[in-house]
Amino acid sequence: MSSNGQKVAVITGASQGIGAGLVAAYRKLGYAVVATSRNIAESQDPEILTIKGDISDRATAERVIAAGVERFGRIDTLVNNAGIFISKPFTDYTEEDYDAVLAVNVAGFFRVSQLAIAEMLKQGSGHVVQITTSLVDHPNSNVPSVLASLSKGGLQAATKAIAIEYASRGVRSNAVALGTIKTPMHPEEHHETLAGLHPVGRMGEISDITDAVIYLENAPFVTGAILPVDGGQTAGH
Repeated sequence: MSSNGQKVAVITGASQGIGAGLVAAYRKLGYAVVATSRNIAESQDPEILTIKGDISDRATAERVIAAGVERFGRIDTLVNNAGIFISKPFTDYTEEDYDAVLAVNVAGFFRVSQLAIAEMLKQGSGHVVQITTSLVDHPNSNVPSVLASLSKGGLQAATKAIAIEYASRGVRSNAVALGTIKTPMHPEEHHETLAGLHPVGRMGEISDITDAVIYLENAPFVTGAILPVDGGQTAGH
């Protein structure tokens, strides 16, 4: 660990979109960052350690946490941002769709979170944040997405369970439930339609999400929270 007691955040799915925004936000907060995704480029910033790999592979999760501890001496925060979203009528989902979504959204969360929390418990403090979707609590007939609800709904339940299991040991667990955010995942020509899904009449920006995660980072009395950042969708239409 650096002599100034610098904190360390691990961010999955870190190469683009919300993940890249989170890397920048945590660096701005003064954290060192371990950034991982399948195709992440090396960083010129000595305080950013990049690790290529598929987070659904246990070996990647083990490499990410071990390398973070070796380089920076500790793990303070894990943001489980890596995710796959496939919208299809329920009966159209293929075995490949199922395997892909469960691998990244569930297996990809499981092992890296176990390893990160084990490190956090050594120092008696830490924070795990899951990026989920407001569709878990507010399904929409225009966006059929049972696999998102199955996987991210599981993460939201786990978020609360982890919060309570470790509440007396200094480790917090929260989730940010997204509406539709302007990222490379959504082609420009769909933006107008996607904006219309939100009561506020626009899509979210990456900064809307990073601001929410940083709020949770700086909120020591908040644990087990599912924070909707979804332009009002969870409240109603």
